[in-house]
Amino acid sequence: MSQSAPCSTTRLPLARPDLSSHEREQVREVLHSDRLSRGPALRAFEAAMADRCGTAHAVAVSSGTAALHCIVAALDLEPGAEVLTTPFSFVASSNALLYEDLRPRFVDVDPGTYNLDVGRVADALTPATEAILAVDVFGVPADWPALTALAEKHDLALIDDACEAVGASVQGHPIGTWGDAAGFGFYPNKQITTGEGGCITTDDADLARHCRALRNQGRTPDGRMRHDRLGYNYRLDEMSAALGCAQLDRLDALLDRRAAVAEMYREALAPLADDVVRPGRPADVGRSWFVYVVRLRDHFGPGARDQLMDRLQARGVGCAPYFPAIHLQPYYRDRFGFAPGDFPVCEAASARTLALPFFGDMGRGDVTRVAEALAEILPTLPRSS
Repeated sequence: MSQSAPCSTTRLPLARPDLSSHEREQVREVLHSDRLSRGPALRAFEAAMADRCGTAHAVAVSSGTAALHCIVAALDLEPGAEVLTTPFSFVASSNALLYEDLRPRFVDVDPGTYNLDVGRVADALTPATEAILAVDVFGVPADWPALTALAEKHDLALIDDACEAVGASVQGHPIGTWGDAAGFGFYPNKQITTGEGGCITTDDADLARHCRALRNQGRTPDGRMRHDRLGYNYRLDEMSAALGCAQLDRLDALLDRRAAVAEMYREALAPLADDVVRPGRPADVGRSWFVYVVRLRDHFGPGARDQLMDRLQARGVGCAPYFPAIHLQPYYRDRFGFAPGDFPVCEAASARTLALPFFGDMGRGDVTRVAEALAEILPTLPRSS
């Protein structure tokens, strides 16, 4: 096949990391060194994350899930306590609570942002509530000023699952500074990647110290092989940390490129607005584009989203349902007895949302290809009676 073949003959992936010679050189330097773990690249990455987020401390770990787990464990919440959180997220945000014998108390979401509906959060408080864990869904910051006020009023811990929102901000304050701590994730589909990896940001020195021990098998910081608490192997290796440093160097440029792709999508999908809801433009926040998720309008019948997904994939266009409702996942239904109808706003979004191909080096031709495929398929999908 010649390089001039039409783009429609090649697969368009859902996501792709943006790597340059800068990243490769940074990783190569580590490979030429004699330190592959707990070395200068890790310290540099943590310093860069703390500087970017404006926090006193950053603790790099092996994944975003590990970051959330360390935060939850370090807060020493009472076993069995309730944590108010969202059912519209990747399952890791709730799994981190279960690891510490806490009960997720789900709260329905805002239909516009898909973030926690703060009014419903206030109504969901019980005497057993000890914390709120909010997610910055798709890189749109949660309503942190309102959540902060609510947490302070009721003496609750406040956790930011910022795994999808590096580089975002609220009222000029970076994501990573809100709440007791924030957890970031750097999987290859994220705005920046370390391959696998995550990071905790906080101004709480004791919490940061606790998280550093937890990531290293509960080991004390005195250099001796002494373990005074249960810990985990959540360390981030030097190669991953070096990759993270290089990606952070380019973060603003990477975010700008993703925003440009999102704008191309907005223009290309405008003629389909009667059938497809494009991502909104929330005011007073600095969005960090993680994925480009559209929602089928209500006149489509049950199963229409899944048919659309299957037919796009058959054409080589990567896509995925973002997100399946956590409370309807088999494990959560079996353990807690959740059922359809428990969180209707979340469920309606989960049944109709679809992530389209989205990465920084997408060209206009790629976006046009997706839009044209949607234009052909949408009229054939089942409609509500």
